[in-house]
Amino acid sequence: MSVLSVDRPDFMKDEEIAIFEDSIGKFFDDRAPEKRVAKWREDGVVERGFWTEAAEAGLLCLSMPEEYGGAGGDYRHEVVLMEQMGLKGVDGFGGSLHNAIVAPYIYHYGSEEQKRKWLPRMATGELVGAIAMSEPGAGSDLQGVKTTAKKDGNHYLISGQKTFITNGQTANLIIVVAKTDPSAGARGTSLIIVETDEVEGFERGRNLDKLGQDAQDTSELFFNDVRVPTANLIGPEEGKGFIQLMQQLPQERLNIAVQGCATIERALALTIAYVKERKAFGQRIIDFQNTQFKLAECKTEATVARIFVDRLIGLHLEGKLDAATASMAKYWVSDLENKIIDECLQLFGGYGFMNEYPIARMYKDSRVQRIYGGANEIMKVLIARTL
Repeated sequence: MSVLSVDRPDFMKDEEIAIFEDSIGKFFDDRAPEKRVAKWREDGVVERGFWTEAAEAGLLCLSMPEEYGGAGGDYRHEVVLMEQMGLKGVDGFGGSLHNAIVAPYIYHYGSEEQKRKWLPRMATGELVGAIAMSEPGAGSDLQGVKTTAKKDGNHYLISGQKTFITNGQTANLIIVVAKTDPSAGARGTSLIIVETDEVEGFERGRNLDKLGQDAQDTSELFFNDVRVPTANLIGPEEGKGFIQLMQQLPQERLNIAVQGCATIERALALTIAYVKERKAFGQRIIDFQNTQFKLAECKTEATVARIFVDRLIGLHLEGKLDAATASMAKYWVSDLENKIIDECLQLFGGYGFMNEYPIARMYKDSRVQRIYGGANEIMKVLIARTL
């Protein structure tokens, strides 16, 4: 039973969703036990074979239509996947990026030919997706990207450097944010797909040494006159990339809030179990009033976050989630996630500082939630524009 006394919203109560949730939980219990996840952290990457296992279990391209090889689900299924990954501690697996960020760009803006070319292969795990936005000099400011895509006949020559790219060592289908017209600012930005197995001039840089997220292959990527067909442009014309990014970023930011809520719930469950067993000064840690008050505060705030995020999931399913509200969820839940995990770690005492304890790893892994998907300061700028 959840540590939060929050009933599931009606749109998540379908029997099919409940069955799916149970099957995903069992899949992660069976295929991603702690020993295997620890190996991912040690290696700095989730091995390619797990992607194949996830595909065989039907977990890739969950919300893509069956006609394109997907599971024919909707965003609720992606939510269940993200929640179960958080609750089960499945560190490093970039399935939600593959499913709920990369695939939707192809589905919403790609041609029929592009959908049939790439989505079925993403569903089978033959292709693992990534999106290359950030650069050494451009993070939240996507208008500042310097990567260029110059036309050469019926091809583009892509040149530039990307960094902080999730799935960077594994992905072989990468959506590259590039300037097709550097003089046009945001209106000169386009999204172009690079199949890395089919091109020359593409190089993977370092698997970056990070504060947390040890199992995730976050990498530098280099494009040295990478030649791809102009048919790899997403959308019917150049210069639509910035609009496409702005339209899809609300879902990415909601994803971060969904993941944050699941992580908070796991942190609370682990902490409550610990303080009920650990003793100090002749009594259980849970019996100290300070412990009760701290956890009461955390549960209250976590409940508010869960109800808020559930509301936004419902709005998104109805096509009514706006960018500012998604930004509220992203910044507020990620701030809260860091706050609650810090409080929980304190209750573990010295053990909370040991990497062998999940709460320590969660503390490190959660810090980046306030940065990626748009730094929280940028979220506040977006919200302020609605005042």
